[in-house]
Amino acid sequence: MRDIITLACGDCKRRNYTTTKNKKRTPDRLAFKKYCRFCRKHTEHKETK
Repeated sequence: MRDIITLACGDCKRRNYTTTKNKKRTPDRLAFKKYCRFCRKHTEHKETK
């Protein structure tokens, strides 16, 4: 039931992280504040396809 999703940086648009989510419980897209090693700062990372 859990699907693998990819998180991309909001600033540089690079795909840095992967995680899983339950699509039945959270149908909307996830967003986390995470560290981007390319920007070298904490940025908003959003779920991509």
